[in-house]
Amino acid sequence: MKKIVLTGGTGFIGKELRRLLLQEGHYLTIVTRSPKKYEDEKAKNQQFIAWDGDLTSAMNEADIVIHLAGENVFSQRWSDEVKKKIYNSRIEGTRTLVDAMRAAESKPELFISASASGYYGDGGDSIRTEDDPAADDFLAKVCADWEAEAQKATELGVRVANPRIGIVLEKDGGAMEKMIPPFQFFVGGPVGDGKQYMSWIHRDDLINALLFPIENENIEGAYNVCAPEPVTMNLFADVLGDVMNRPVLFRVPKIALQLMYGEGAKPILDSIRMKPKVLQEHGFDFRYDDLEEALADIV
Repeated sequence: MKKIVLTGGTGFIGKELRRLLLQEGHYLTIVTRSPKKYEDEKAKNQQFIAWDGDLTSAMNEADIVIHLAGENVFSQRWSDEVKKKIYNSRIEGTRTLVDAMRAAESKPELFISASASGYYGDGGDSIRTEDDPAADDFLAKVCADWEAEAQKATELGVRVANPRIGIVLEKDGGAMEKMIPPFQFFVGGPVGDGKQYMSWIHRDDLINALLFPIENENIEGAYNVCAPEPVTMNLFADVLGDVMNRPVLFRVPKIALQLMYGEGAKPILDSIRMKPKVLQEHGFDFRYDDLEEALADIV
C-alpha cells in the first residue's frame, strides 16, 4: 500500500486512475478546489483537501505525488485570459506542490507530474521522441515550463517523471466525446486536411503508463505516453467509421475550426507524430497498440 497525493483526481483521467488506485488498496489524498463537494466520498483510504489546505502535512505522509490538474486546453476559444488560465493552472499548481514538498520534513519518493504532446508542436511527418527539443509556440512553452517547474523537486531528492500525454481515447470524455456523436448521426469525418498525425492512447494504457514509474525506478524525466503507431486524422476517421459502421462523408474544414476556436484550434490541427521510445525501451506492455481494437473497445 502506498500513500498517494493526487491532483486532477476528479477529472476524465483522474477519476479512472483514482478508481484503480483505491481498488489496489492505496491511501489517497485528493487535492481539489472544492473538497466539500466530495464529502460523501470520504473513506478510510480516501480524503479530499483544498489547494490552500495543509499540503505540507500531506507531503509529510506521501510516498508518491501524481499531478494531473490543469485548465482544459480544448473546446474553447483562446483569449488572452484563457491562455493565462491554461498557463497559470499548470505552472502555479506545480509550484505549489513542490513548495509543499520543500516545507515537509519527509519528502515523497516520486513525483509524477503530467505534461503533454503539445511540447513538440506541429512537426508534420517527422517522428518525435523524448530526445527532441520543445517547439516555440504557446502550448510548447506551457509544457516546457510545466516540466521545468516539476523538475525542481529533484533538488529535494525526489525522483520526477513527466509523462507527455497524447490524445486520450475513451467514450466518456476527451476527444471521443466530441467525435462519436457526429458519426452516430452519419455526419462524421476527419478534421482539417486529415494529413496531420494523431498520437493517441487508450485511457486504460494511459493509466498503466502513468503508474509505470512506480514499478520501474529507471523511469525519470520526460516519457511519451502514446500508442506505438500514431495515425493520420484521415486514417483515424476511416477506422472510426468502420468500427461504428458509418460512412465517412464529411470533413470539418480547417477554417471552420479557426473561426470557432481561433488560436485554440491549433492543438487539434497540429501534426504530432510522437513515439513512446522510453516506455518501449523499458518493456511497457501496451494493451491497445492497434487503433481498430482500441476504438472497438470504446464504442
